[in-house]
Amino acid sequence: MLKLLPLAAAIASVIAGVALAGSAASTYTYRSSMTTGGETPKPKGAAGAKGVFTATVTESGSTRTIAWKLTFSGLSGKAMAAHIHKGKPGVAGAVIVPLCGPCKSGQTGKVKITKNVADALEHGLSCVNVHTAKNMAGEIRGPVRFTGHSGDDGAGSSNGPATTAPTITDPMPDPGGGYGQGY
Repeated sequence: MLKLLPLAAAIASVIAGVALAGSAASTYTYRSSMTTGGETPKPKGAAGAKGVFTATVTESGSTRTIAWKLTFSGLSGKAMAAHIHKGKPGVAGAVIVPLCGPCKSGQTGKVKITKNVADALEHGLSCVNVHTAKNMAGEIRGPVRFTGHSGDDGAGSSNGPATTAPTITDPMPDPGGGYGQGY
């Protein structure tokens, strides 16, 4: 019986190591600068409105969670709602993550998301916008851009510090400087 004790301890140690390696998380960071120029049609009464959205998506196994912060100023009134939309520039897109409603500048949140939502963020196929009573379709909007990654590289080891964000080109630029209604 005493001979089996070291073997049992070794097996338990291996199992614990595999469990810890399997739970390593990858994190992806994103940012959006929102302006009235990003909205179509052009919003009314909010020429100086602007905002910033930052987010971190954490992937651990098959679970993905987004933690976000939304700040804004100069809106024509109270922020009635804010969302992340899926879509290419100039194309109206569906809401894929409701953020808040009503919203306050500096508000934060955290919610589980699907792999499809994480993929849309990672591939530059999403935007964030803030709605007001005066501009129900949206008052400020901007594309969500990837800014970095760190964590598990799929082999159970760390990639180290965040990597440089890739260059994302806009396949359908808006000559007016905005991103269209759905973007």
